[in-house]
Parts: sequence; structure tokens; C-alpha cells
Amino acid sequence: MSSSSPEKTLAEPSSSSVLSYLPGGATLSGWNNSFQSWRSSLGLPAPGTAEHLQKEVKATLLQNMFFDGARADLSKSLSMNPVFQVTHSFALGSQTAPPSYNFGALFANEAIFMQGGMDDGGNLTMRYNQGWGGNHVSKIQSQISSQPGHSMIQLEHDYQGADYSINVKSLNPSPLDGTGIYVGSYLQSLTKNLALGFESFLQRADPTAPSELNSQFMAKYTSTDRNWIATAQLQPSGILSATYWQKLSEKVDVAADLQVLAMPDRRDAVATLGAKYDLRFSTFRAQLDSSGKVSALLEQRFAPTFAFLVSGEIDHFKNAAKVGVGVMIESSSLTPEELGMAPMPGGGMPMPPQ
Repeated sequence: MSSSSPEKTLAEPSSSSVLSYLPGGATLSGWNNSFQSWRSSLGLPAPGTAEHLQKEVKATLLQNMFFDGARADLSKSLSMNPVFQVTHSFALGSQTAPPSYNFGALFANEAIFMQGGMDDGGNLTMRYNQGWGGNHVSKIQSQISSQPGHSMIQLEHDYQGADYSINVKSLNPSPLDGTGIYVGSYLQSLTKNLALGFESFLQRADPTAPSELNSQFMAKYTSTDRNWIATAQLQPSGILSATYWQKLSEKVDVAADLQVLAMPDRRDAVATLGAKYDLRFSTFRAQLDSSGKVSALLEQRFAPTFAFLVSGEIDHFKNAAKVGVGVMIESSSLTPEELGMAPMPGGGMPMPPQ
């Protein structure tokens, strides 16, 4: 929800009116106006957010998309303007997870995104995003679980300026004793291609325990034609994450990911290479990593409302294999006129404000 257009830059709040009330405020206000004019003249783009620093790589690789066993997602659209949808999700036969059922509901318009779900174990999840004007987004995520220690609430706020972004969040905050996890990040475009930033974590698990502060530094380099992006994240404790993404053609993306641990008590590294092919009615993802795993995921759409998924993974070092099959069915009892708009091509899902 950010933009680097001149209109957005002029719309950002100015501190000149505040400075004018201070001693010597006129001089400070003049310097501030000169600095803002100089910064606007650079034409720096919006760098995105720290949370989505590796967005393109995650959309190409399939670490978060792979599944085994059988799954089915049955969705029904009750309205399209605003969006209101309910989903029934089933999963069974997995080697790593027990059979499960989840009921979900989604509501979204131009400023609000709400999503909730409940599984067969009685665990309730909720997500709420509220956009404010176009630069500010407030987010709430919560989980209520019957298992001790699994319930949580996360409060978050994003602000995206013309050439920078700020994010603050807290996980299970307790104002009374100061416990919880608090995170703040800042990402700034220095040139039209390079953005640098940092993210700090403040954790206090117990009122009697001292607070722990950790930070990591981030870098993002985007090519002038936006066809490739390289990122790096470094923690002083010895953790490095580096990624590279490139669009080879309109239908082919490739990505590489490197995770390095260089701690005194542990040294390890994993490299992953992957590609995504967007065909006319299907999407195919494949990847190979240095731990000996070869994975693939095919999503074949036979109709705008029906898709068939096949996933597979071979672990050569462990001599093991996993296979998954799934279906995604979307239906609606309403006509396009009753829905308020024409059906989305390919049955696309709405995205929350970011």
C-alpha cells in the first residue's frame, strides 16, 4: 500500500508546522523543507517492508507450499463486493501431521481484511488487517488453543513512506510486567536500486529475567529493470540469509536461497535452487537443495473453479519419499450480477492490505 509517486510524497505529513513553534523554528523549518525537497528530487522508490523482503523468492520456491498425503479445499463465494467466502479444508495421510479439518471464513474490501478459522481440535485463529488512508496498516493476529502455551496474540503496525517503511509489532505483550516479544524494523532506499535496513528483537519471557535484545541487518538490491532482486540478512550472532530471484521470461522465474549458521556451537549451511513455470492453465514449481531433497509441485487448473495439485519429494540422503495429491474447488450459488462483479479470472483470492 505504498507508492513513490509525487502525489504520495506531498501527502506525507510535514514536521514544519511543529518546528515553527520552537525557538529558532523558522530556521529549522527551512532546513527541513530543503532536506525534504532534496530527498523528493532523488526519486527514490518504495523499498517494500522487512516482512516481504524475500517475497519473490518465497513465491517461487515451495518450502511453504509442499504437502504430502491428501488434501481438499472446498470454497464457496457468497459475495464478491465486498468479498465474503467460506472454506472447508481437509487433510489426511500425511507422514508428519495427523488428519485435520478446518473451517475458515474471509471478508475483505478495499480497507479491511478479516480471516478466521477453527480446526477439529478446537483451535481458533484470527487475522484482521485495517488500512488507514494508504500509508498505514494495522494488523492483529491471534490464536486460541486448548494446549498450554500455544495461545498467542500479535499486534502490528506498518507505515510505508515514499522511500522507506517502518514496522512495529508485539507478540503476547503484557504492559503490567513488561513481558513479551517486541520487534521494530526500518527499511530505507538509499539509491534507486539499493535499500538498507535493520530489525531489532526485544524479548522478556519472565518478569524476573533480564531482557534480551537482538538485531539483524538487511540489504536489498533491485535491478533497474526490476527483473532480478538480491537480498541479504545478517545477525551478529552468526546467522546469514541470502537470496536471489530473477525473472527469465514472462512465464519463468528462478530463485536461490542460502542459509548459513556460523555459531560457536553449531556450523551448518543449506542452499536451495528452484524454478517456477507458469503455463496457460497450470503452474509448475521444482527445487533442489544441498541436503539431498528434490521437490516438485504441479497445480493444474481444469476450470476457473477447479484445480488439481500433485506434490512430491525425494530425500536421497535418507532414502525416503513423500507424495501428496489435492483438489481445490470453488463454487458460488450467486450469479455474476448478484455477486456484484464479474468472477475473478482463475478464481483468484483477495489479498490483505500490506
